[in-house]
Amino acid sequence: MSGCPLQRISLKHPTSRRTAHRPLPGDTELVKAIAVLARAQQDAVWDRTRAHNRLRSHLREYYPAVLEAFADKREKLLAREARAILAIAPTQAKAAKLARSKLKAAVKQAGRQRRIEAETDRLLEVFRRTWLRQPALVETAMGHQTLALLAQLEAACKACDELASATEELSLQHPDAEIITSFPGLAALTGARLLAEIGDDRTRFDTARDLKAYAGSAPVTRESGKSRHVSHRRIKNSRLAATGRHWAFAALTASIGAHDHYNRRRQTGDRYYAALRNLFNRMLGQLHHCLTTRQKFNEAIAFAPPKPSPLTAAA
Repeated sequence: MSGCPLQRISLKHPTSRRTAHRPLPGDTELVKAIAVLARAQQDAVWDRTRAHNRLRSHLREYYPAVLEAFADKREKLLAREARAILAIAPTQAKAAKLARSKLKAAVKQAGRQRRIEAETDRLLEVFRRTWLRQPALVETAMGHQTLALLAQLEAACKACDELASATEELSLQHPDAEIITSFPGLAALTGARLLAEIGDDRTRFDTARDLKAYAGSAPVTRESGKSRHVSHRRIKNSRLAATGRHWAFAALTASIGAHDHYNRRRQTGDRYYAALRNLFNRMLGQLHHCLTTRQKFNEAIAFAPPKPSPLTAAA
C-alpha cells in the first residue's frame, strides 16, 4: 500500500499547496485581547436580546399591563424600572395590589431621579385597570416562570455592562483608538468592535476595496452578455457588517455630510438598508485611508460637496 499512487498524492498535497494558503494576520497582542472582549460583549448583547424577547413573549400570555406600562419606553423591558417592578410584582394580581409607597421605592431604586411622583401615579393607573386574566393558579405558575426568565435577563444585562466597561478601557489603550473614535458615530465600544475585526496589521488589506469586500459593504456585480446584476455580499464578516450598520445609523445624527450622503442615496432609489450600507462602505474606505496615513477624520474632506458635471457647469 505504501506505493499506492493515491497515497503518495495525498501525502504530498499538504506541503505542495502550502504557499496557496493566505497567511494569518500579524495582529498585536493588544488587539487580540480587544477582540476577545469585544466579541464576548457583542455575544452578550445578542444573549440579552434573546432573553428580552423570551420574557416579552411570555408576558404577552398573561401580563399585558406591564407591557402597556413600558410600551413608550425606548428600552421596553430592558429599562431598570421595568425589571425592578417585575421583581416585586411578577403577576397581574400582585401589580394591582401594589402599595404606592412600595412602587415609588422600586422606581427610585431603579435609578429615576426626576418626576418620581408622576411616574408612580402613571404606573399605578395602568396596573389598576381591568385586564384580561389567566386563572389564578395558572397566573401564579406563570409568575414563577417570569422570575426565572427575569433572572436570565438580569444576568445578561450585567454581563453586557461589565464587558462593555472592560472593552472600552482596553481599546482606548490602542494607538489606533484616537483615529477610530474621531469618526462620527464611532464611540469607544463601537470602535473597539471595529478594531477587533479589522485588526492592526496594515498589510492585511492592501486597498480599501479589500477591506470593503471583507466587511460586505461593497456590492457584487455579475455580468453575462447584456445582463448586469448588482447585489449586496452575502459572504462577509457578520460581526463587522453588524457593527457597520450601527456605525452608519449613528453617523446620520453625528455628521451633516453623512446625513446628506444618505439622503442622496435614498433619492436615487436606495432603500433604507441599502443606503446605510452604501454610507458604511464610503466611511469604511475613509477609515482605511486614515489608518494608513495616520490622520484623523476631517468632515470637510470626507464629505466635500459633489463637483458639478461638465454639462451643468457649461450651462
